[in-house]
Amino acid sequence: MILAGGSGRRIGSEKAFFELFGSTMIERAEAIVGEVVDEVVVVARDEEQLERLKDLVPEARLVCDQVRGFGPVAGLAAGMAAARGEHALAVGCDLPFLSPEVLNILFDLARGFDAAIPAKGGGFIEPLHAVYRTDSMAGACETALAMDMRKIREPLEGLRVNYVSLELLRPFDPELLSLFNLNTEEDLAEAERIASRIRSSGEGPGRRCRPPGRRSRSPRESL
Repeated sequence: MILAGGSGRRIGSEKAFFELFGSTMIERAEAIVGEVVDEVVVVARDEEQLERLKDLVPEARLVCDQVRGFGPVAGLAAGMAAARGEHALAVGCDLPFLSPEVLNILFDLARGFDAAIPAKGGGFIEPLHAVYRTDSMAGACETALAMDMRKIREPLEGLRVNYVSLELLRPFDPELLSLFNLNTEEDLAEAERIASRIRSSGEGPGRRCRPPGRRSRSPRESL
């Protein structure tokens, strides 16, 4: 699932509708992850936002947060409930340089676990650039909602998590641009500089290490 519900208070506007590489962030995310999975679910914060997203991602299934104003835990709960796969990828819509190959690797690293989550030094993790066992994460998120647990780390506490070293991702994404996300106007300016550099170098946007083709995936695996 792609979580699109953030209001973007720190950056001044909804991030799903920002434009980069000639398309909105939500269109870009849907196109890239669509190379990796068989089904895309976009999670909106409410019906009003859902209606505005429909025309941008007509091939995706759209659902709304189960609890308004609860944050990403509610978005994950709604997405996991809608996902039909045994494993589901969860990403935010604010990742302009997603890498299909990195996403494929996370699916591989989730096998035998309830989650595969990139982990930085100092205890920082990327739970919105991760793969989850759908039923396990759905149950964990429902419990978190019932207990008013709003921090995204809290549903993970009872799960078997493979915290993935970033060094395992660097062979496919040397600069780790796939983890770059937009939170502030400064981030947006930096993303535009990176995008300009990619265009001038002749590389495809977000395709520095594009795999040779979409890997066939079981219908049990979805986004």
